[in-house]
Parts: sequence; C-alpha cells; structure tokens
Amino acid sequence: MKILITGANSAKALKLLKAFPNHFVLLADYGEVPGISTANYAFQSLGILNKESIAHILLNFCITNSIDSVIPMHEFEVEPMAKSSVLFNEYGIHVLLPSDNQLFKYISNEKNTYQNFAVFVHGECVFASGNEIFIKREEELNGVFGYNTADDDFKLFTL
Repeated sequence: MKILITGANSAKALKLLKAFPNHFVLLADYGEVPGISTANYAFQSLGILNKESIAHILLNFCITNSIDSVIPMHEFEVEPMAKSSVLFNEYGIHVLLPSDNQLFKYISNEKNTYQNFAVFVHGECVFASGNEIFIKREEELNGVFGYNTADDDFKLFTL
C-alpha cells in the first residue's frame, strides 16, 4: 500500500513513519521539500499552497502518484478533505479522517503537544505509539489521533 502523509516538513509527520513499517510512505508538503528517497519512504513537494483548492491539489497528487491512503496533517486540510472523502473513495483513495459529520468531535481548539498517537482504520486501531490496546471504535473512525493517556478523548493529530 502507498500512503501519503502531508506536512512532511514537520516532526509530527515524521513520527508517523513508524506506524507504517510495511508500506511505502510518501511524505509531502507545500513549497520546498527535501529530496530524499529510500526503499520505504520518499519526500515530494505538493507545489505552491492554495488553500482554496486543497482537495483538488491532493486528489490530483494522489492519482498521479498512485496513492492508496492519504493522511492530511495540516489543520487547513482537514475540513476540505473530510468533505471530499467520497470523491477520493471513488478513485480508490482512502482518506484517513473521521467522517465530515463527526469531525467536530475530534478537533481541538487549543494547541496541544500529545505524548502519543494512535492510527485508526475503519474503527480498528492499527498502531498506538504508547503500545496501548484500544478496542474497536465506531466503524467509521479513521485517522490519526493524539492523546496523552489511554483515557483521554482523542483529538486529531494535526499541525
């Protein structure tokens, strides 16, 4: 599977690499990005940032690069991508975000540096950096969520 993680110029995006050891990860960001490529991951530019057409930029990038799943890390990408997830699904691209109507539950209004993060795909936790075991959540729960302790409410792990 080929996974796109945006926000490549941030430490948070780099942390996510350890969640996908058996997949190829393409780390991308707007503007200049380091030109690094290995067998397991690579960096690539998304071009010039245009917040008005985020979903279009990312869909075109995903199709061009044969991406299977996308994890939008920038806060400004979250809402447009959640609203466009049905369109991405039509192209066989899975957007790892909560559904548009559930998104508000997972957005934090305050900046928080989480100690841990967990990756959920279709309600199943596929990785938890704190090694916790999370039981299956709602079927639609998708995304990367930050938390400090296992009892915390999940919030999107964004930049």
